[in-house]
Amino acid sequence: MHSSNFEIRNEVVGDEPALSELSAEAFGPGRFARTAYRVREGVPPVPSLSLTGWLDGRLVGGIRFTALTIGGEERALLLGPLVVHPAYKGNGYGKALAGEGISRARAQGFRLVVLVGDMPYYGRFGFVPVPRGQIALPGPVDPARLLALELVPGALANAAGLVQAKAAVWRACLPRSDWCRP
Repeated sequence: MHSSNFEIRNEVVGDEPALSELSAEAFGPGRFARTAYRVREGVPPVPSLSLTGWLDGRLVGGIRFTALTIGGEERALLLGPLVVHPAYKGNGYGKALAGEGISRARAQGFRLVVLVGDMPYYGRFGFVPVPRGQIALPGPVDPARLLALELVPGALANAAGLVQAKAAVWRACLPRSDWCRP
């Protein structure tokens, strides 16, 4: 990381507009059609795992995790979105946000994290490809991009079936908002 002035904080309500703008810039309008977005749609993220990255007092990134069930198994999370302002990519800020979020998820007793992403990036955190056909998302996903990280040994083997946002955390968000609060 290039700056000692990088700070990770819990997301607060006032961060939402800047985070939505970052998501729009990073992922474009097509983000609303992506399967991972569809899983998260209308479901608030886990507040204690919604983190923001600040550099010299400016918000430059954020990460969220959504609670899931996978084939009825609970204590799983969907990582995403992870976003860093384009001007600050490649400086380790996304890595720091992901590392902190994963560490907090493990400490809070979550068992498994899944995501749709690139193995070369997420493999450094211990993510591995999900065995083909073991976990299903409610929409098309390139099987090579469906990744999982066991926070508890054996958690991936016990997770099979359809991914659904955890009903206990459902709450309506503003339509087409990437970043909404419980």
